[in-house]
Amino acid sequence: MVDKDRVEGKVKDVAGRVQRQVGEWTGDTKGQSEGAVKQVEGKVQNAWGKAKDAVKKPSDSRTDADEEKEARRRDRAANG
Repeated sequence: MVDKDRVEGKVKDVAGRVQRQVGEWTGDTKGQSEGAVKQVEGKVQNAWGKAKDAVKKPSDSRTDADEEKEARRRDRAANG
């Protein structure tokens, strides 16, 4: 499950990018700067969400291949 801050941050980042770009096309320096600020806020919020996701997920370093090897080893040991 993705943290809501990641989603909201990404939306804010994209909206800020659009606002900044429209400001550049129209010569609206206020729109450019407001868009840039919104973009940065979105990037920070997204990063915060990623950090929270990283803390929530257990760091299981075993891969599926490791699990299969272990199961085969147990089968061999059980069957002689």
